[in-house]
Amino acid sequence: MSSVVQNRRVLSGMRPTGQLHLGNYHGALKNWIELQYQYECFFFIADWHALTTGYEDNSRLEEYVWTMAIDWLAAGLNPGVATIFIQSRVPEHAELHLLLSMITPLGWLERVPTYKDQQAQLASRDLSTYGFLGYPLLQSADILLYRSQYVPVGEDQVAHVEITREIARRFNHLYGREPDFERKVEKAIKSLGSRNAALYRTLRKEYQEAGDDEALAKARAMIESNARLTVADRDRLFGFIEGTGIAILPEPEVLLTATPKVPGLDGRKMSKSYGNTIGLREDPESVAKKLKTMQTDPARVRRSDAGDPEKCPVWDLHRVYSGAEVQSWVQQGCRSAGIGCLECKAPLIDKVVEEISAIAKRAQEYEDNPDLVRGIIADGCERARAAARETLEAVRQAMSMNYR
Repeated sequence: MSSVVQNRRVLSGMRPTGQLHLGNYHGALKNWIELQYQYECFFFIADWHALTTGYEDNSRLEEYVWTMAIDWLAAGLNPGVATIFIQSRVPEHAELHLLLSMITPLGWLERVPTYKDQQAQLASRDLSTYGFLGYPLLQSADILLYRSQYVPVGEDQVAHVEITREIARRFNHLYGREPDFERKVEKAIKSLGSRNAALYRTLRKEYQEAGDDEALAKARAMIESNARLTVADRDRLFGFIEGTGIAILPEPEVLLTATPKVPGLDGRKMSKSYGNTIGLREDPESVAKKLKTMQTDPARVRRSDAGDPEKCPVWDLHRVYSGAEVQSWVQQGCRSAGIGCLECKAPLIDKVVEEISAIAKRAQEYEDNPDLVRGIIADGCERARAAARETLEAVRQAMSMNYR
């Protein structure tokens, strides 16, 4: 595993709205489980975000928060390598959100694509609140607070990262570059150790005086592989060698992630709002019953009718769960009417039940030891706060609010 990649920071979160389902797992959580071993990852339970559309009744919010924490741990998030925390336990999110709200034009928030879309989809709720209008800014604060290099998203969420980039750009434009930059760079160079410090100065000279791109690449690799450097010092050393200084709030990049299509029981996207989900810890008998009655290709009215897997939502689940041999069997059997829909579903049911049964077993161990779960989250919150304080110190100083 490359230490260069390992030291790059990733942030993502989920709103706690009840027990997770297969759409959440395959759409995001399974990807996080892979990312945690490749990047420095921060994953948070976005309880403040849950209030933006569900503020009327918070009676089950605490239950949902701990349910989500257990789901994450049971699915495979590892607190030994990833920082797992609750958003509201890190109040720096709220402070940065407030400070950024002072400089963010109203029109930027109103033009976020999901603003009007969600108002239409959730017409039964009163969403004429600042919290709902400002949730993209809270998302931006979440990302910028950790100076995250990457945000893993699907293509439909790229706009949320773009507004974060615009806000970072505007903040840096308004408040300029970091004060005492050269002094802080010298301190960062010394923290490399005498041998690497000398090498860094040599490589910087070769790049700036001779335009040696290989020297720049070597310097970047050396900086990125140094686990002792803070994110801020890493950015300072990058900026110094490239001659650009350091942006107080670095602009994050999109980390596009492949998300398989996970259909709900009715063929639409799996979603709690549609009531078409399979829970991540659902009873196996319930899962089998749901899948047996799941919608299939409407052209297959009778067992002898040939079908088209591409028009059947069950095929999308086979793409997620089945290997090449089973997929070929499904394609041939469905198109020739050689197999019926229940036969087609049988190996799929086995795979789904096997997966969720394993997750449920691990989840029960955490359910039986709530103090362990609370301890894991408490440790994650402390680690998150340490990183958040570092950013807020720089932001307050840039805004002349770091009073002594």
